[in-house]
Amino acid sequence: MGSKGKLQEWSRAPPRQHKHLGLGDRSHQWRGWTYVRERERERERETLSLSLAIAAHPTWRGRASRFPARLSLNEAMLRLRLLTWDVKDTLLRLRRPVGENYSAAARVHEVHVQPEALDKSFHQAYRAQSKHFPNYGLSQGLSSKQWWVDVVKQTFRLAGVHEDRLLSTIAESLYQEFCSAQNWELLPGARETLRQCHRLGIRMAVISNFDTRLETILSHCNLRHHFEFVLTSEEAGFAKPDQRIFQQALHISGVAPQQAAHVGDNYVKDYRAARDVGMHSFLLTRAGHANNWELEVPKQHVLPSLPHLLSVIEKG
Repeated sequence: MGSKGKLQEWSRAPPRQHKHLGLGDRSHQWRGWTYVRERERERERETLSLSLAIAAHPTWRGRASRFPARLSLNEAMLRLRLLTWDVKDTLLRLRRPVGENYSAAARVHEVHVQPEALDKSFHQAYRAQSKHFPNYGLSQGLSSKQWWVDVVKQTFRLAGVHEDRLLSTIAESLYQEFCSAQNWELLPGARETLRQCHRLGIRMAVISNFDTRLETILSHCNLRHHFEFVLTSEEAGFAKPDQRIFQQALHISGVAPQQAAHVGDNYVKDYRAARDVGMHSFLLTRAGHANNWELEVPKQHVLPSLPHLLSVIEKG
């Protein structure tokens, strides 16, 4: 009997018969082999569950040909070659409400307006400007800076301040101020999550509805080095949820959509939009915020916190 045949017979025989097969006392090897087989069966069960979950999801239903009949966990991990990120309220958030920043900038010029009033008028001005001049009014001949200057001026006008020269000075000051790290803070776990994703060898990039100041903000917050590129809606010419901004990111990276995933905090602009172009996506939730997407987003796609992403990726 050859050594291969002996080893197969040994694997089926109880330890007490090993010596008769000429393989010596290998009871410790028997236990090791049993453990390995159990781990293989466990991996097979996990693989089957993962394959069924992917096939059952609405985004991939009817597209089974894109996936192998049996998708191993290692293959699933390798499939994720690109991870794109939203920034505001996903990685970074403002340290103070907008009204407080605006009120502080006005006090420098001896203009006193209550932060609460400015916060309310800002949201009114921002909504109106976004409606009439979407994506910074680029298609209507505006620059993103002029767009923001107009928002600031209208915010103060709604709060009762009308001197245009003074408002221009305040607006210029605020435009520069929001580039500095002192106005931004990282969400809990953001820095460590980015570091761990980098250690896993996952390429990362940004897809954000933001103006070109975002590069500077990320640099000042010591995050820019994590990303291969930063694609803002101003640079792309399209804002999320427009599929074209995601398609541009995929084109820049050279990665197929089924090998990429997006992380963001907005169901429509981040989670749904990314899946509509064939990407995977994860939705970061915020405690205390009402939502109406629970029935549409599988639990495994919901991130209660950023570090939770690591456990999802590591499991494949």
